[in-house]
Amino acid sequence: MDYRLYHAINTFVGHHAWLGRAAGAFESWSIPLFAVATCLLWLLARPNSSSRWKQATIAALGSAALALLANQLLARVWERPRPYTSHLDALVFAARSHDPSFPSDHTAAAFAIAIAIFLYQRRAGTGFLAAAVFVAVGRVVAGVHYPLDITVGALVGALSAVVVTLLARPLVDRVARLLGRVTDPVVSPLWKLANDRRTHRS
Repeated sequence: MDYRLYHAINTFVGHHAWLGRAAGAFESWSIPLFAVATCLLWLLARPNSSSRWKQATIAALGSAALALLANQLLARVWERPRPYTSHLDALVFAARSHDPSFPSDHTAAAFAIAIAIFLYQRRAGTGFLAAAVFVAVGRVVAGVHYPLDITVGALVGALSAVVVTLLARPLVDRVARLLGRVTDPVVSPLWKLANDRRTHRS
């Protein structure tokens, strides 16, 4: 059933190659963009204050790390080859990897980040969740994962985010405060400049 769905999608994309090329281009930048966007959330926190933006950033990065670790353990239980390794006629529109296909690291990291942010800031988290869905679907469209790979990857990411945000919240808060002491002196001039511009315009 998993291969049948993959094959159906792969065949459809084969008749609409622009979909595959678009998915491949997006997938090559998706996780770096996710990481940059997550770190930029830190800048939304007012310096010298305890902010959910800082906590969300730390929780998201910690959740992604936990999800990738969990994926490594699952991959040892079932070393599933990539679709294009098992089926040489599969069309591939992204970089080929020799890593196990199950579960999807890209999907796990994306959902871990998105769910963690959602649990702290729903509006921003909703945007990240939408992007995570695109990442997951894009892995199949690009021909590099089976549907089951991204399904389990999404579950691993979501569970990792819940574990970090609910069970490790005190640690997240502490790390956010400690890093804030380092970054706040750097961010403060930017906030002052932004406030001065708002004052000048008004």
